[in-house]
Amino acid sequence: MSTEPTAFLYPFIEADERDAGPLLDDLAASARAKMAASARLQAETLERSRAEIAAAGAAMAERFGRGGRLYAFGNGGSATDADGTVARFRRPATGHALPATSLVEDRAVLTALANDVGVDVVFARQIIAHARPADIALAISTSGGSANVLAGLAEAGRRGLLTVGLCGYDGGAMAASGDLAHCIVVRSESVHRIQEAQNAVLGALWVEVQAALAGTRR
Repeated sequence: MSTEPTAFLYPFIEADERDAGPLLDDLAASARAKMAASARLQAETLERSRAEIAAAGAAMAERFGRGGRLYAFGNGGSATDADGTVARFRRPATGHALPATSLVEDRAVLTALANDVGVDVVFARQIIAHARPADIALAISTSGGSANVLAGLAEAGRRGLLTVGLCGYDGGAMAASGDLAHCIVVRSESVHRIQEAQNAVLGALWVEVQAALAGTRR
């Protein structure tokens, strides 16, 4: 068996593998299995969370209608999801373009806060500096336990922002927090599958917001 650090991803690959045919078949089967698992989790999450997604989308639309701005944030892969979500709201292919800011996009601010104060405050301090009560805080975390994400949500809650959280596993500290108006949990033990399902939820939230702003019901 391979001793490479990535061996856990494809345990069926032998270190001295020479026959490409069976190996490619195994790789294709593994990819298909992962795709099927991801699709199932996305469908299950969207179905189970349908009411919460609709309620969160309607509440977000109400804040946008009052001139509110969306602030999205997270760490690692969730940071890229925050960026992607903000881009979708700012520059949609159809529908209303809406004001949105990613709290991970300004590297100077992030690194200054992390270096001068501490990484736990990188989102909370930006909420303090920029957010108003009519705004929306959208927090994304696979674990539901990221200290800086929780601190950002707590600050947003104190300031009257609408708080929406996406988390994985069993929801962690985020789901148990009193700082959230809406919490959508992707129930999985795989970080990869959680993030894929969270992307589906973020897309569904955007659809709900656009529908509410257009005065239609899906």
